[in-house]
Amino acid sequence: MQNTETSVAPPASPSFPKIGRQRLHDAVVEHMRALIIEGVLAPGVKLNERMLCETLGVSRTPLREAFKVLCAEGLIDIAPNRGATVTRMSETEIRETFELMGGLEALSGELACERITSAEVAEIKAIHYAMVACRLRNDLPGYYAHNREIHDRISLAARNSALREMYVLVNRRLQALRFRSNHRKQKWDTALADHEEMIKALELRDGAMMGAILRKHLLDKRDAVMAILQAEAAASDVSMASE
Repeated sequence: MQNTETSVAPPASPSFPKIGRQRLHDAVVEHMRALIIEGVLAPGVKLNERMLCETLGVSRTPLREAFKVLCAEGLIDIAPNRGATVTRMSETEIRETFELMGGLEALSGELACERITSAEVAEIKAIHYAMVACRLRNDLPGYYAHNREIHDRISLAARNSALREMYVLVNRRLQALRFRSNHRKQKWDTALADHEEMIKALELRDGAMMGAILRKHLLDKRDAVMAILQAEAAASDVSMASE
């Protein structure tokens, strides 16, 4: 059967402004994290300190401090005498981590339906509409930023500090893959439809419905990511065979 899915063009490399001295450490971490999430720094890429210092307008000290934070978050690996590289998760790690994240998101959604306020639901709806506007403009980075904020607010609305801590820790490892899962328009639109259902569940305060939607949402992302990686591996095999 012919594949009719239409690919979304990968985002252009973001143009970051030079970083000022105030909150320098946090700013470097934030910028580096964005470069990794949006795929500008791809999994397995060795990080060139000199190039990054020039790009961000910082010295090596704050950059290396940022490396330590990102390493603790599982986004980069640091090896003695080898420097830092962007973390490349194995297929097993990806599959298992998305499954774990599905459970964490489902529980967050169930608790949020019990504890969220009407004002918080209204704020999430407003972010959702902004996210839809980004989809209409094919603005994937903007869409993803609003998408991430919606999931984050649902996590906060669960009002469970232990769950929140685990959610943040696991989600950081998956952010780049969650971003990539929307590179195909059909998957992007499916994810958007899921968010419409999430809004309904929050308005109804239906925890069972919300939990089921979020669990499926994460497993669908897992499947989308695995399909992308398998397609890339197959393309690479074909390319090597033709050389």
